[in-house]
Amino acid sequence: MASTSHDRVVRPDNGQRWPLANALRALSMHAVQQANSGHPGAPMGMAEMAEALWHRHLKHNPAHPQWWDRDRFVLSNGHASMLLYALLHLTGYALPMDELKRFRQRGSLTPGHPEVDHTPGVETTTGPLGQGLTNAVGMALAEKLLADEFNRPGHTVVDHRTWVFLGDGCLMEGISQEAISLAGAWQLGKLVALYDDNGISIDGAVTPWFADDTAGRFRACGWQVIGPVDGHDVDALDAAIHAAKAQNAQPTLIICRTTIGKGSPAREGTAKAHGEPLGEAEIAATQAALGWTAAPFEVPADLAAEWDARSRGADAEGAWRSRWAAYRKLFPAEAAALERRMAGTLPASFEADWLSTVAQVQQRAQTVASRKASQLAIAEAARRLPELLGGSADLTASNLTDWPGCGAVRGGAPGGRHLNYGVREFGMAAVMNGVALHGGFIPFGGTFMTFSDYSRNAIRMAALMNRRVIHVLTHDSIGLGEDGPTHQPVEHAASLRLIPNLDVWRPGDAAETFVAWGSALQQAHRPTALLLSRQNLPALTRTPEQTAAIHRGGYVLSERPQPLATLIATGSEVALALQAQALLDARGLPVRVVSMPSTTVFDRQDAAWRQSVLGRHGPRVAVEAGSSKLWAAYGCSAVLGLDRFGESAPGPALMQALGFTPEHLAALVAEEIGREPQIERSSN
Repeated sequence: MASTSHDRVVRPDNGQRWPLANALRALSMHAVQQANSGHPGAPMGMAEMAEALWHRHLKHNPAHPQWWDRDRFVLSNGHASMLLYALLHLTGYALPMDELKRFRQRGSLTPGHPEVDHTPGVETTTGPLGQGLTNAVGMALAEKLLADEFNRPGHTVVDHRTWVFLGDGCLMEGISQEAISLAGAWQLGKLVALYDDNGISIDGAVTPWFADDTAGRFRACGWQVIGPVDGHDVDALDAAIHAAKAQNAQPTLIICRTTIGKGSPAREGTAKAHGEPLGEAEIAATQAALGWTAAPFEVPADLAAEWDARSRGADAEGAWRSRWAAYRKLFPAEAAALERRMAGTLPASFEADWLSTVAQVQQRAQTVASRKASQLAIAEAARRLPELLGGSADLTASNLTDWPGCGAVRGGAPGGRHLNYGVREFGMAAVMNGVALHGGFIPFGGTFMTFSDYSRNAIRMAALMNRRVIHVLTHDSIGLGEDGPTHQPVEHAASLRLIPNLDVWRPGDAAETFVAWGSALQQAHRPTALLLSRQNLPALTRTPEQTAAIHRGGYVLSERPQPLATLIATGSEVALALQAQALLDARGLPVRVVSMPSTTVFDRQDAAWRQSVLGRHGPRVAVEAGSSKLWAAYGCSAVLGLDRFGESAPGPALMQALGFTPEHLAALVAEEIGREPQIERSSN
């Protein structure tokens, strides 16, 4: 099989032809050395790639990093972060040299891997390989859909490209295949990837474990492939980038043959250059080989002036603002809508309208699966929010993530708000992160809850980046029935609740599902996971005050005078708790029932609210058809949970067999009332 890699390019001038690139090399190797930590090899190897793109093509304004129509640049191989920091500093972003000197130090603007919203000019948090490339697919998708929706003949206000640098490690990760397949199918012609093809990873030369025909792989997915080109020849790279920009019908891969650690006499082309400082002696030898005479963290004035992109950036944004002013005059409604959506705000009336909708849902008292209630909520939200962009990982009919009139997103065709991701849960989650990072849309995507394991790291990245991404995770327990333990989540709810900054909702009926959706849509800086049932759930009776309290994550659903215990339930087990309460009433054992649709939201409430809900006296017992381990944190002395895998059987029969019955729960509560609290127990 032909390979695109591993015939290394060796330049006789050792890189002295490109002094702008050498400025990047010098800053990178000195910052890594000063930190005594980091990755100098990739920044040194990609320096000419960076010069060709950032100095000759990238549309950006360092004085206004959030300008809507800027190009997006993603460093997918995020360990090469010093390359990006050097570029941001030299081109004029608010990243002073002192911050480069503080590389990888606590509180600096130059952390070990790029972090969005932390360093000016960083578009996404990268480090987990392959996800940056997939984020870039989401960004390019958002640009395409916004351009289709808002551009008008003669008035182009959405017109930018997404550029991504990636390495061998990114292409080894399985998510990369998901990303390139989707990008080709969607015909994202303004996406350009520059592949740092150096043939080296931490373990050495990659040929024994990475023998892919990379060019053939991308072509098979519908990409234009350019190269291999000499990745240390700026003019050759410039020509390749021009060729990529000459067409918008296909995404483009530019294969750049490079040498890791370029310029280092002892380290270039070796794994030793990858992830450790060069050492003072080798830095001196490298500078001599490059003809670089400046002191550490100094850049000659002529090179600094040449790198400064502020004037070019101001001109580019100024030209766009002239077009924008004309657009706003002719299309004021569209301009206002685009401004609102790029700001990430909802219509002013949304909160009040949604509260009214929740009240209507409560009044209708429908018995439906929470996945169906979610679909009804999506339809209501989509009428109010044209920025809603949904989809599913090949489970649309099961997740119920489509809605009337949504239309399908298809390559080569405009319009559509529903995405068929195919069986690509991880890719879906990371694409949604890219869409949210770009702005203009609120992305959501569905799969079975048990398959959230596939997408977990991307869910974590959304939480780390504070982005509004909504995960619709259906078939949330053994109640799904016959598909069996491979599809029945057990530990997943507890595991998702452990991710910081992720809101997790497991609603108990339609009204709670609508509240969960409203919360997810209004959380501008937080992702949400909605855990939804396959089986029907009865509508729960509430007062208006109780309905209003759902948004607090936990509330007293059914009170009793002088209760002897508090019974806490989530999701499909709330109805079970109410049945157990009735059995206990008949025995003269009054208990309170608390619905806890979101522990994560409940945990943010004030102490007085939490105490009033959990109760001050008597034991607390929890019931949830999943791992019991979470509930000790809420003072529960007993838990009817599930700390084993399920089985293949009809859902109701399985729930009964594993002890999720009113009688079993009532007996457990009665036992706790009759003795001192002890450590939790779970069904097994």
